[in-house]
Amino acid sequence: MQNNTTDVIANWPTSNISYPSKVKILEMVAPTALIIDRVISPLWYCLGFIGNIITVKIWLSRKVRRTNPSAIYFGTLAIVQFIYLVFHIIMELQIAWDIQTYERPHLCKVFNFLFISPQYLVPLLVLGFTVERYIAVCHPFMKENLCTVTRAKIVIVCFSLCSLVLGSIQTYTWEYSSVISGCTIVNEEFHTIWTWLTESILFFLAPAMVLVINILVIREIRRLSVEGAVRLPNQQTSGTSNVVSTITLLCVSFYFICTLLPATIVYALQSAIRQGDPTLPIPEWVNDPIWKNYFKYLTIRKVVEEICLSNYAAYFFIYFLTGVFFRRECLKLFKLRRLLVKSRLNHNGSSEYSLVQSKTMATEVTLTTPC
Repeated sequence: MQNNTTDVIANWPTSNISYPSKVKILEMVAPTALIIDRVISPLWYCLGFIGNIITVKIWLSRKVRRTNPSAIYFGTLAIVQFIYLVFHIIMELQIAWDIQTYERPHLCKVFNFLFISPQYLVPLLVLGFTVERYIAVCHPFMKENLCTVTRAKIVIVCFSLCSLVLGSIQTYTWEYSSVISGCTIVNEEFHTIWTWLTESILFFLAPAMVLVINILVIREIRRLSVEGAVRLPNQQTSGTSNVVSTITLLCVSFYFICTLLPATIVYALQSAIRQGDPTLPIPEWVNDPIWKNYFKYLTIRKVVEEICLSNYAAYFFIYFLTGVFFRRECLKLFKLRRLLVKSRLNHNGSSEYSLVQSKTMATEVTLTTPC
């Protein structure tokens, strides 16, 4: 998402006043925001890189990806999140550690394009597997035709092309400025309109649609439960389509909503927060009421951004906590035999997590509690 605090000052003065780097300014007037950046982000990087690699290995393993469309979405999502974290490190070195990375001639355009495209793709993927689960639960007779691995791959390719096209606009709106020795926006009016349009569609409308669809899925599962169309714990299921559960999908969707919407709201408030007079000596910014209010907002925004960044690192833990299959494969991967045996015992003695599967034109639903 574009709401990353990369600019301390939105409108640098065009006078010959010499300013220190943005990181130096933050060290003087908003050190808390800088500390949050330097401490929390590396934690998400460690968790995200390890978790996403394991996630890709499990969900895109041959035996799973051949028959399970939801696993295709999960595996692709992990790849996109891994790529985004790589670019986020490059950005973080620049804005938090004052190490020159992308703010160079010709790199501003390319970096902003590569940085924003994965952010566009993530909400589209979440919306994709949410719709897939809705069809499987609420329209089981359509599942065999619409919820297939081939169709999932086609949808993912289309979403990827769409995100690249949308991201390519960044090459038009950004350029390197020798005046400030950094990246700057070329067409402020167009950039503002385009940002609001894409933010509204991808980071507000898409999560809202995910929320509505999830509510419909939950209502349908409850209705089937009341009518007695519930698979009993001792009934057997077959096929690798049992790997991905409705509970796991719902948890991922709701976590996506809860972490993304606050960041969208905070970003939307940016235009309402005034900046102080940049021609004032920087030591006076600390006591200036307008600048104090702005940097207070900047600190709050940084906290929200770090929470939003967990979107790219925390899904592994959702899969592990809610998915028996995923947890078992993780234990196999690390050869934790005792925990694997314990996991199997717990699995045999508890309800299978929710899964919707249509056979011979009939709906079968498994309700679960997270293991």
